[in-house]
Amino acid sequence: MTLGRLNHVGVATPSIERSVETYRTLLGATVIGVPFDLPAQGVRVCFVDAPNTQIELIEPLDDASPIAGFLRKNPAGGQHHLCFEVADIHAAIADLTGNGATVLGEPRIGAHGTPIVFVHPRDMGGLLVELMEESKDH
Repeated sequence: MTLGRLNHVGVATPSIERSVETYRTLLGATVIGVPFDLPAQGVRVCFVDAPNTQIELIEPLDDASPIAGFLRKNPAGGQHHLCFEVADIHAAIADLTGNGATVLGEPRIGAHGTPIVFVHPRDMGGLLVELMEESKDH
């Protein structure tokens, strides 16, 4: 596996609308996507573009969402994960598990429409890492 570019930083938030306003007002963000639901993952997401990456704002759809659990521990929200691109998600999983890392679940389609998986924080120095297969159009 070869580590690809940083695609986005995931930020959990109790309110995408308030977070968007913060990024717009305090940091001058101008390229902000339209929020959309990912029911299969229990979240609503919105991407804020930066010159070299994106911020993925993540809000829970309901109390069963993994993000709802994160927000119970961190009510104001905060950094949830880093997402790196990989050329082949299945090869990345094989390399990771072959080296003793724990991949959380099976690949599923993420917010960018490509396969994703998460690597357990205990294997990544306490940081939740998402791997996202590069778009074939990339």
